[in-house]
This record gives sequence, C-alpha cells and structure tokens, in this order.
Amino acid sequence: MLNTLIVGASGYAGVELATFLNRHPHMNITALAVSAQSPDAGKLLSDLHPQLKGVIDLPLQPLSDPAEYADKVDVVFLATAHEVSHDLAPEFLKAGCVVFDLSGAFRVNDENFFTEYYGFSHQHQQWLDKAVYGLAEWQHDKIKEAQLIAVPGCYPTAAQLALKPLVSADLLNNAQWPVINATSGVSGAGRKASMNTSFCEVSLKAYNLFAHRHQPEIAAHLGVPVIFNPHLGNFPRGILETITCRVKAGVTREDVAQAFQNAYHDKPLVRVYPQGVPELKAVVGLPFCDIGFAIQGEHLIIVAVEDNLLKGASSQAIQCLNIRFGFPETQSLI
Repeated sequence: MLNTLIVGASGYAGVELATFLNRHPHMNITALAVSAQSPDAGKLLSDLHPQLKGVIDLPLQPLSDPAEYADKVDVVFLATAHEVSHDLAPEFLKAGCVVFDLSGAFRVNDENFFTEYYGFSHQHQQWLDKAVYGLAEWQHDKIKEAQLIAVPGCYPTAAQLALKPLVSADLLNNAQWPVINATSGVSGAGRKASMNTSFCEVSLKAYNLFAHRHQPEIAAHLGVPVIFNPHLGNFPRGILETITCRVKAGVTREDVAQAFQNAYHDKPLVRVYPQGVPELKAVVGLPFCDIGFAIQGEHLIIVAVEDNLLKGASSQAIQCLNIRFGFPETQSLI
C-alpha cells in the first residue's frame, strides 16, 4: 500500500484525483492539502463536494512546510499553480517521493519557455532534465523509471494523441502546419471565481491566438510546428478538437486508419472510431480520449474529444501512477 498526498485537493482536478485514489486498492490517502492561505483550509473535502459525503470526509489541511509530509508519503500529486509546483516539487523529490505534477512547471525542458509563457524564471534545471512528460500512451517505458512525471496539459493531450500516430508513420505533408481548433469547457480555468469564466458570462470565444502556452508544449513534444486556436465554450467540462492537416500524396484512408491501429490497438484509454467522428458526450465523466477522422484527397480532418479534468488531467495522472508502479493501467479508472 502506497501512502499519498494530494496538494490542491479542493480544486476540480484535485477532487477527481481524490475520488480515483480513494477507490484504488493499492493507494492510501494520507492527507489532502491546500495552501495555507486558502479559504478552504480546515474544511472537509465533502463539505465542498457533497457527492463525497460518507466517502471522503477528510479535512483539507493547510500546507506551509512540505517537510511535514515528505517523510510520511510515497507519492505526491500536485494539482497546484505552476509557480507553486515549481517550488514544492523539488522539496518532495529531495525526500525521495515520486511526484506527479499536473501543472506546467516541468513539462518543457527549456528555461526560456517558462519566462515567456508562465511568467517566472525556472530555478530547477536539474529536475527539468529528469522530468518525464506523462503522455501515457507514448511514454510508457520512461514513466516506469521516473521520479518526476509532468502530466500534460488538457489541450496538448488530445492534440498529440490525434497527431502523433501520423507523425510517427511519416504521413503528414510538413509544408502545411496542422491547425488545431480546440474548445474547452469552463472548468479548464479552475475553480477560482472569475468574471471571465463565470458560467453566465461565458460566450463561445477564441482567446490567446498565437500566444497560448499550450502551443509550444504541443510543438515541442510533437516534433512539428502547429497552429493552435483555443476557444472557451459555455459548457462545464470536456474538450473537442478539430484538427485540419494535409497528408502526403498517395496517402489513403487505409494508411491513416492503420497508423491509428498501430498506435492504439493495445491502449485501453484511447478509442479510435472506424467510421464517423466522436461527440463530447461520449467522454464526459470518463477517462478516454476518442478519435475519429475524415479524409478527402490530401486533406485530413481529425476530431479528438476528452474530459479536460480526466484524460486531460486527473485520470491521466492516475494512469501514469499505474504505469509507474506496475498496476493494471486502468486500475480505479474504469
């Protein structure tokens, strides 16, 4: 039995983590923590999320000193802001904990990336060098050996799962950059109240065009440049991405289908549609990424859907946990 700590447990991703870990037969939730300044400190998780009453009635403990927990737990999940993970992760890693970080603090091994897109100067190059990017279907062997797993962003997860099989099979015409039009529900902005993400204020809108921090994350790990157009939708959760790209002359529908088959025939949490494309309702509340496509001549359109809080965050983190410790990959997820 592994003892685990969740930091940032009161947020949307944190409560999903707690739910998965609570029913995991090999995990024990030692503590749930929030920042010392959080208004949620001292409350029960089930007070904030009533669906957990009688299930997870643990208090949200204020975290001021990582050393208070570091020698009591084997595994730490950081569902925290990027700069907070940047500071906390090395403290837990130094104590020998395995850390799964859901923030962007260790996703790209480039110090300039954090200055430009995250607004802070990265101080832990040694951990950037050691961090493994937790795109579970593509990093299985590296995750098995890692102490620090940087769980991918929600937008990059769907985009890479859709495009990596084509890049790997060398089917894309690189003269035309893939264009990723992605729409996320408002829970992707987190639980903190904001007028910009208030459900009654949100209209369907594009934002951060040519400036979203997930574009360089996608391009860095995909290995090809992309155009990324994020949108905010007035629905609670889920991501739908419509990706337009061009394949090389002579590439057929069968070639594309075979690339997806080769990549995901033994991956239980990616479902490829033989015909048609998926809808968002197919994955909300579930740990899957569903992918479908249409092709006409050299033009290929891929549709990928996922729950941004699950495959785009918490369930992928648990999937990485299962891989890391040799548990069945879908343990507690299905």
